[in-house]
Amino acid sequence: MSHIAVERNRRRQMNDHLKVLRSMTPCFYIKRGDQASIIGGVIEFIKEMQLVLELLESKKRRRSISPSPGPSPKPVLGPSTPQSEHSIILHESIKELGASCNSPVADVEAKISGSNVVLRTVSRRIPGQVVKIISLLENLSLEILHLNISSMEDTVLYSFVIKIGLECQLSVEELAIEVQKSFS
Repeated sequence: MSHIAVERNRRRQMNDHLKVLRSMTPCFYIKRGDQASIIGGVIEFIKEMQLVLELLESKKRRRSISPSPGPSPKPVLGPSTPQSEHSIILHESIKELGASCNSPVADVEAKISGSNVVLRTVSRRIPGQVVKIISLLENLSLEILHLNISSMEDTVLYSFVIKIGLECQLSVEELAIEVQKSFS
């Protein structure tokens, strides 16, 4: 009888820990709700964050060795502020590395990944929306390296990999807001 209680407690703890992991991981990394998918998504997320950390540390070392004069970079994220016009909610999803804008129409997430920006949108299927986003990115002089489109029933996920140019004056937060505006 005590073995059954111990096993039940172990399963409860495991489920609690999986819920915490799932809540701490951006939804784009976890494809399904089963335990293996959650753990796999968390591993993928951690690996990506380790690469970003290494990149930032190497940039920091280069700057400390040879500081270059010039304009300071724009902050990637600002404080969370609601925008009443489109009822957009901004979240600090990954501190100083990304931003997300959520609205009833679409969820938009933009984050730095290495020397690129990964832009993901989740929304109901809207005819011509991907063309609007591509046009917007091209008008902002951003180069699209990769586009992946996934859909299920009437929901669609657009995932872009965008090259960051040195001349780009747009922060990740501003990019997320601009893409969010394209949905209205």
